[in-house]
Amino acid sequence: MPAPCLTESAARLAASAREGTASVTGMIDRLLDRIDRLNDKTKAYISVDGEGARDAARRCERREIAGPLAGVPYAAKDLFETRRLPTTGGSRVLEGWQSDRDAAAIERLNAAGAILIGKANLHEFAHGTTGENARFGTPPNPWGPGRMAGGSSSGSAVAVAQGLACFALGSDTGGSTRVPAALCGLVGLKPTYGRVSRDGMIPYCWSLDHVGLIAGCVGDAALVLQSLAGHDPRDSGSAEWVVPDYAKALTRGVKGLRIGVPERHFFEHADPEILAATRRCLARLAERGATLLPVTLPDLAQARTVSLLLQMPEVLSYHRRYLPEKMALYGEDVRSGLAFAQFILAEHYVRAQRMLEKYLRETEAALAGVDAIVTPTCPIVAPRLGTVAVATDGLEEPVGNALTRFTSFFNMTGAPAMSVPSGLHSTGLPMGVQIVGRPFDEETVLAIGQAVEDRQGLLLDPAAGCCDGAAI
Repeated sequence: MPAPCLTESAARLAASAREGTASVTGMIDRLLDRIDRLNDKTKAYISVDGEGARDAARRCERREIAGPLAGVPYAAKDLFETRRLPTTGGSRVLEGWQSDRDAAAIERLNAAGAILIGKANLHEFAHGTTGENARFGTPPNPWGPGRMAGGSSSGSAVAVAQGLACFALGSDTGGSTRVPAALCGLVGLKPTYGRVSRDGMIPYCWSLDHVGLIAGCVGDAALVLQSLAGHDPRDSGSAEWVVPDYAKALTRGVKGLRIGVPERHFFEHADPEILAATRRCLARLAERGATLLPVTLPDLAQARTVSLLLQMPEVLSYHRRYLPEKMALYGEDVRSGLAFAQFILAEHYVRAQRMLEKYLRETEAALAGVDAIVTPTCPIVAPRLGTVAVATDGLEEPVGNALTRFTSFFNMTGAPAMSVPSGLHSTGLPMGVQIVGRPFDEETVLAIGQAVEDRQGLLLDPAAGCCDGAAI
């Protein structure tokens, strides 16, 4: 019986498993061998559960495991608690700690038949968007030696891009699934705040944290979201909202949709090739029957400051349990962030919450006449590792600020947002387009994303394996 490889979509892998037309154990064995050969280079995984994955594959072939994701291998960012593997948060602070339970997202994926391969690398405690990690190594971008994969879900993106997982769980507080997806030529989805339970996920900033996912195509993102979405009383931010059939969105098209184009802020100080690629995507959507409309979002001049004042007190509230005893175990950037957080007053935090409410009201009003908006995902392509600051069209800023300049606002609004490949830059690096919908309308986001993908095509064969060019 042939063993499928990860050139297949999640849907096809699951169908092969259900129909018994391919060897799940053979596929998992080859995948684990590939990880063993490549992980020293890719730094995608912090830990791997080979025994558990092989056992799940055998149970899948015996029909003891069923579901829409039966036999599909995935990685989980090492912020999600797991019973079988340690949870490090990408930090020395938690080394040696192992939870006695699985996070809600892990529970749901496993119940759907997916096979957890291992825990993916990340920027320490999700405290950055470059994806760099001094303790476990920095996953390089598969598209460019010495380039950033983006973060904080760097290992999740690299695992999918290198054919070391079919899809991966990530978290998204300011763009941490969409940014690495854009930089690595993948699909990154941040569902609506409250759509997917965060129970068992190490928090960064409760007000802005979302569970996200990274996949090779829009169809896989829809399939995985179907298993993840739903109310969970263990997460106080979880919403009681009907979960639709996301697969139907993939075939509905974009005819009649009103797509907003926010020129201010989102089409400024960006690489001209990225802007041109985004406009080509918009033109193709218009060709398919969508109507493009200008929209004006709130003045975002203070948005980054507001986001910072929301984040850092909440970050500190989680990490106080480890301070001061373990302060020396944190990486330098996390230490400096925690030190800064101690000087933020309660008054500043309250004002930031009020500004957040203002942004929500103004954004709701601005988007009342459209079904979704489209922007570039990032204003730049993957920077070189070690880059501290970048200059784009006259604007010089820290590299982390640049990478999240177009994504972080939608963590504050909680709206569903997805990055889809928009083409290749002249440097050979991927570019991404961001689609943002109304709250709990992931269907429209997926429909637009599918339309973009249909015209653009996939940039990266999920099993291409840029380190050695060999498919699993």
